[in-house]
Amino acid sequence: MDFGKVAVMMGGKSAEREVSLKSGAAVLAALCSSGVDAHSFDPQDKPLEALHGEGYQRVFIALHGRGGEDGTLQGALDLLAIPYTGSGVLASALAMDKWRSKLVWQAAGLPVPDYVVLDAASDFAAVEARLGLPLFVKPSNEGSSIGISKVKRPGELRAAYELAARFDSCVIAEQYLAGGEFTVGILAGQALPVIRIVPATEFYDYEAKYLRDDTEYRIPSGLGDEREGEMRDLALRAFAVLGGRGWGRMDLMLDAAGRMFCLEANTSPGMTDHSLVPMAARAAGIPFAQLVLKLLEEASCG
Repeated sequence: MDFGKVAVMMGGKSAEREVSLKSGAAVLAALCSSGVDAHSFDPQDKPLEALHGEGYQRVFIALHGRGGEDGTLQGALDLLAIPYTGSGVLASALAMDKWRSKLVWQAAGLPVPDYVVLDAASDFAAVEARLGLPLFVKPSNEGSSIGISKVKRPGELRAAYELAARFDSCVIAEQYLAGGEFTVGILAGQALPVIRIVPATEFYDYEAKYLRDDTEYRIPSGLGDEREGEMRDLALRAFAVLGGRGWGRMDLMLDAAGRMFCLEANTSPGMTDHSLVPMAARAAGIPFAQLVLKLLEEASCG
């Protein structure tokens, strides 16, 4: 397929800039090795209007975080009528917002962990009592585990809130689920093999995701065929409810009784050497270069 001149959008201004640069470099190398006329494009360095001026015909979005996967870039590319990888404006904005994605899933009858939206006036002791300890505190609109804390002792919630509030005005406290963390990559409407994530650290934080080599990624997941099928189906339904298209990733958890819960959706997953969608694709027999080409084939706008 002749893709024309392709911009690999990477870098940007979000807190996830460094991860984005790594994702973009990997994507760019794979596209060039396949003979695609691909070039890096960092929106921190040049305006989006340059896409037209420089003759780009498609965009591979390897931006993470705000300005890249929250719907703003997608809206701009829609206006420029340039096809791009991944979801459109609505799904991107919803998936980036952990609170509002939970509201949509709840409205659709899909299971989510119990949670509370926090502000400076919250009764932190009451929230600790309601959700139990440990619990997690997260900025609603950040990725890569930025600003996340695990609260293990009474009285620690306020400090965790203040840390998360440095990154976002919307902060949520979320129930801890003890049955394990899983992720499901989604490619062209199909669910990839389930991965179970077993971090060596306290939880699956930024260090465990990008810097350490002792995080375990279990494929097969150990759930068994029937349960894995249920999780893949739940992931597809949750992604579809948000309006996701092209590709993405759903993070899910089990509680101590083995019940499944939707945790987060990601519409612009990482593409680094530690990243989960490429890992799941390899397990499904799809090498990285083929995966990247498939994602570019799915590019659309509007």
